[in-house]
Amino acid sequence: MDPHSATIEQDIAFGFNVSAPAVLQQPAAEVAFETDAKDIDLCRLAANGNLAAFELVYERYHRRTYSLCLRMTANPTEAEDLTQEVFIQLFRKIGSFRGDSAFSTWLHRLTVNQVLMHFRRRSVKSERTSEDGEIPERPVSGTANPNKMAVVDRIALKNAIRQLPNGYRKVFVLHDVEGFEHEEVARMMGISVGTSKSQLHKARLKLRGLLLERQD
Repeated sequence: MDPHSATIEQDIAFGFNVSAPAVLQQPAAEVAFETDAKDIDLCRLAANGNLAAFELVYERYHRRTYSLCLRMTANPTEAEDLTQEVFIQLFRKIGSFRGDSAFSTWLHRLTVNQVLMHFRRRSVKSERTSEDGEIPERPVSGTANPNKMAVVDRIALKNAIRQLPNGYRKVFVLHDVEGFEHEEVARMMGISVGTSKSQLHKARLKLRGLLLERQD
């Protein structure tokens, strides 16, 4: 079987339907590994064509990848599609992971970039906000650490986040939920640091209003 056909069959094995061949090394003989193998070892095996290794990476990370996509899009269908796109990209690029950072961090950034590319492809109309970066940042009550909130409050917060305009929601999720600094958010979204701060401030105000409405 020629290399092109081999990579296409590997894509199909994971339910991926892509027209361009994945850039991987020639598949090597399957190498046995433990289910608790390190991510870096699994990546090296997968880069050499070990499908079982890639499948284990998928099993470890597909749920958190889907959760991140869902938080950024607030749309389950889009989140499912984007999760598949992320793992298609991962399948192609897994050989480029060198272990300089945690694999989860590397995959997180790959996922964020994929979602932002999706937004750009859709040509979502950008929110026009002030460039003033000096607006004080006041966290929404109860959102400093969503993981420590009561279940009912977390549900209310998630529902409120879904109601935010796209620009506000993306900045809020990246900064307040995922922990990126404004400089990183600005770079990933292609906006200025001032716009990132402004949109975060307005997102927090909007969330505060939505949560107060719920209390009333």
